Amino acid sequence: MRGLVVAATVIVLAMLLAPPVAAQSGAGSSGLGSSGPPPAIPGPTVLLGRNELTPSRSALWIHSGAMQRDIAVQVLHPAGAGARPSFYLLDGLDPGVDQSTWTNATDAERFFAGRNVNVVLPIGGLAGYYTDWNFPDPVLGTYKWETFLTRELPPIIDREFAGNGVNAIGGLSMGGHAAFTLATRNPWLYRAVAGYSACPDNGFAQLPMMASIAFRRANPANMWGLPGDPTWSAHDPALNVGALRGKAIYLWTGNGMPGPHEFELKPQLPEAIFLGGPIEAYVLPCVAAFAARLGAARIPARVAYRPTGTHSWPYWQDALHDSWATIGPAIGAR
Repeated sequence: MRGLVVAATVIVLAMLLAPPVAAQSGAGSSGLGSSGPPPAIPGPTVLLGRNELTPSRSALWIHSGAMQRDIAVQVLHPAGAGARPSFYLLDGLDPGVDQSTWTNATDAERFFAGRNVNVVLPIGGLAGYYTDWNFPDPVLGTYKWETFLTRELPPIIDREFAGNGVNAIGGLSMGGHAAFTLATRNPWLYRAVAGYSACPDNGFAQLPMMASIAFRRANPANMWGLPGDPTWSAHDPALNVGALRGKAIYLWTGNGMPGPHEFELKPQLPEAIFLGGPIEAYVLPCVAAFAARLGAARIPARVAYRPTGTHSWPYWQDALHDSWATIGPAIGAR
């Protein structure tokens, strides 16, 4: 185990030693010493179109006033009428382009078929952590994902898909960190939260988060500033666990050791052979530390520690199935 954690650290350091991404000067971007966002200039949020892909899967195109761009969202939903809750399910660092990777790499569509819940799948958000960035980035543009996911999107989902105002949120890796960040910052919105191979503790996650953004040629200082900026603390689930009190909480982690899925031939597995083990070994102690914080605060949670498992999609499919026994009842979904 220690060797795998060391390997993960080496990977992170290697990413940080990649050619630096320079901070951009001028209107709408940050210098490395800057902190705090510029004044927001919101615009209208408009549903541009809806396409019924199947009787239980729809595609939406929404113009986000906060981000001033068009966002694609797909929704898995019951074929019939009737009010139901919504489960917002977030992607990882490299999200799908034409559809969420949840529907491309797992059986999520089949798993939720017949269940009385809207599964909301935002598309896009490369390396954005589904948060409101302090400054526009020259590579990624304007990211105001928290505003989109918590203010702009829910009214549209409830109106278009008979949402009853009861919500849960979950995600894998980057999306799992974001799920806990959004739940602690917007506790009024969610009754349950799930993280699959997620590290919801910035004490562990800050260096890998900044490295993951820089590795994709963007400037990590444009998100929440440099280390030490108070914006990091404001977005740290581990420092704000009290906001999770009363919610159903699910966390899943493997330990980096190969398991049964490594013997399967799937297009999502090659990355796991080289990186999935070390990354998951790094996630494990983070999940344990976060679970300890919840325990110290006497906030119950279901934490699934698996005896094997790498940072890869077949395990996240298993985790999604396993989590539904926690998430579904909390939001009144069958």
